[in-house]
Amino acid sequence: MGSQKLKEAFEVGAKYGAFYTGGEIEWTSNGQQLLCQCGGLVKVLDIERGRVTSALGLNPEEEEIEDTITTFVLSPDNERVISSHKSGLLKLWNWKDGSLIKQWKSVHKGPISRLALDHDGSLLASGGTDSNVRIWDLQYQACTHNLKGAQGVISVVQFNNDLVFAAGDDAKIRSWKYSTGQQQLILSGHFSKVTALVFHNETNQLVSCGRDRVIILWDLSSGESIRTLPAFEGLEGLVLLPAKFRIPGQAKKIKGGIHVASAGERGVVRIWNVTDGREVYTQSNSLVSKASEEGGLAIVNLLFNVELSSLAVISSDHNIIVHKLQTFKCEKQLVGFSDEVLDVLFLGAGGSHLAVATNSMDIKLYNVKDMGCQLLKGHTDLVLALAGTPSNPSLLLSGAKDNSVRLWLLDSEFYATCISVGSRHTMSVGSVAFSQLSASFFLSVSQDSCLKLWKVPKKFSKDEIQTLNVDSTEIAHEKDINSVCVSPNDKLIATGSQDKTAKLWSVEGLSLVGVLRGHRRGVWCVRFSPVDQVLLSSSADCTIKLWALGDLTCIKTFEGHDSSVLRAEFMTHGTQLITAGADGLLKLWNIKTSECIATFDDHDGRIWALAVSKDESLIVSGGSDSNLVFWQDVTEKRREEAEEARQKLILQEQELANLVKSDQLLSALKLALSLERPLQVLRIVQEVLKQGKEGLQDTIRQLQPEQKEALLKCATVWNCNSKNCHPAQLVLSILLDDLSSGALKVQGFSSTLEGTIPYTERHFKRLTQLLQDLHLLQYTAACMQPQLKGEGSLLT
Repeated sequence: MGSQKLKEAFEVGAKYGAFYTGGEIEWTSNGQQLLCQCGGLVKVLDIERGRVTSALGLNPEEEEIEDTITTFVLSPDNERVISSHKSGLLKLWNWKDGSLIKQWKSVHKGPISRLALDHDGSLLASGGTDSNVRIWDLQYQACTHNLKGAQGVISVVQFNNDLVFAAGDDAKIRSWKYSTGQQQLILSGHFSKVTALVFHNETNQLVSCGRDRVIILWDLSSGESIRTLPAFEGLEGLVLLPAKFRIPGQAKKIKGGIHVASAGERGVVRIWNVTDGREVYTQSNSLVSKASEEGGLAIVNLLFNVELSSLAVISSDHNIIVHKLQTFKCEKQLVGFSDEVLDVLFLGAGGSHLAVATNSMDIKLYNVKDMGCQLLKGHTDLVLALAGTPSNPSLLLSGAKDNSVRLWLLDSEFYATCISVGSRHTMSVGSVAFSQLSASFFLSVSQDSCLKLWKVPKKFSKDEIQTLNVDSTEIAHEKDINSVCVSPNDKLIATGSQDKTAKLWSVEGLSLVGVLRGHRRGVWCVRFSPVDQVLLSSSADCTIKLWALGDLTCIKTFEGHDSSVLRAEFMTHGTQLITAGADGLLKLWNIKTSECIATFDDHDGRIWALAVSKDESLIVSGGSDSNLVFWQDVTEKRREEAEEARQKLILQEQELANLVKSDQLLSALKLALSLERPLQVLRIVQEVLKQGKEGLQDTIRQLQPEQKEALLKCATVWNCNSKNCHPAQLVLSILLDDLSSGALKVQGFSSTLEGTIPYTERHFKRLTQLLQDLHLLQYTAACMQPQLKGEGSLLT
């Protein structure tokens, strides 16, 4: 191992977790943020960076949910959010700084299902599970009207001009005049839950859709339905499109008529001219999954941003896909919830992308720059393992619970497609590994205890998925195989298994080279050193072992984790290790000294996945807490900061010596206090005392409160030594005067003073005894004076 600058510190550069788990979602008018319901919180997502910037409903002190949010609405001016809570409260927030402005009690008998604001944000309508719609004056937080008539849970509430519209479980749309509370219209035409309403104020018409698979155009003047359009799918989202817009793929802009975009269980967006009753466009490039066999809806919401002229499609699996209306090209895809992270891998030139395997059949391919995501579909069960090769950073290998392996190719536009598939295992493929020098072969291991070597095709076709063939197969272990890796020279293979052993195999013919025994529990991970003939193994026995390939002996054992060590990687040219455990900790080790240099803690559960970038400046970890944590190497930064602090300290010490020498005692005292030097402060105080107690009082009076607090702490330290009790007691006396007058307030003053009492009593007893002895000597001397005089006279 050559001499390398060891890495010493990593800090969290970014953290990506769940930001949308279903429920309400709002898009700000400028298109820069999405407000998403996530569990019991509302999280604010910066779309450009793909990062959560703040959260509403979180207790800042305990970082726990303060009061679960059931639904929310964004004000028309994009400044405020009103949320309803499990406790029955309605809360008004400034979402940009997360501050709570007002809160008041709702009088609904049960949870609130829908909220809506009027055009100027002064009135709020709340629809509850108690079938009632209530109107609130936000200036006084007063309920002005209770609108009755709907049945069941209110599914939609919306303001339009001087009316408020709502629909319940009876599939009827009702409207009330909110100024008087009188019911105006009952629109009967739907036969299932109404999911969305859009208003066309120029023609005084309403368009509604529902799960009864129809879109209905209503005339609000007469309350009659003008046209019913069969959609042949349950609809969840409906948005009104601009008066003039260009249909994707067509050059001319459409003018006239009411155009809406709808989406639902088919997973595609369709555009309708509801005036003519025609479907004018059907999306052909949908990235959303089709409806599940159980009848789940593929698209659960549809949002339109006027300023950007973009559509946001919200899918049932919590994905958010942003399309440009003119082209319907996917601009960005965001994953709201990923469940457990099982494996991560850097992909592309310079590690531009990150492939992530989660509890899903789809591989999530993130652009590291903005966390835009592409879903790689192909596997029919959960993807468990990913692998890449340094010889071709555009190739991705995956293994899954569907007993298959797949090869993916990243093209020049960073779009990945499946090019090959192999299905020769009889159970789940738990780990895969590519050859290192060339992408000519790869390995896969499975719960069927088999190790398989596959040949990679020399030519790839994007138009046709090729079938992969197995070159060699070997029954490698007695139990499940957890890990496989290939040596840097492509000659050896290592496997780790639940049978507590790691084994070495030759690539030629998969012949067994040796068995490494020593772990007391199953082996989770094996890795070859990039520079030495050494193999690493990590185990459920909480240890990491290094094995010499020459004689297959264990040369080092690292202990420090409190539970299973699930992943491990070599770093810094083989001189360091980074390990991840089921205890949620990352540990950085120095191989030479066998010491743990640092421990990093930011996960709440097992860390299943670990990836190190090529230049080792970035580490990505993922685990059972659904979080992807990006760790930045800050070793050089910390060293520079330490050197800067050292240089600054040298200058300050020199300045302090100069001040003392030039007899500028007040400035010297302030500087010594800022440097936290009790001994230096004592010497300066002793110099000041030469001017008398009044001089000390004047000097202390000129100090700032925080400097007096530091001086009080110094005095308590001096008070512990009888040699320094005199200046300590003088300083305490002066500061106690300030404390008693209220001029100085010190946090934890009582505990500080408590520590000085025993020493002060001891000093007082010693001085009292000294005074008594002194008085006794004086008395004795006074009594001896006459005798001395008498003796003197006799002598004369």
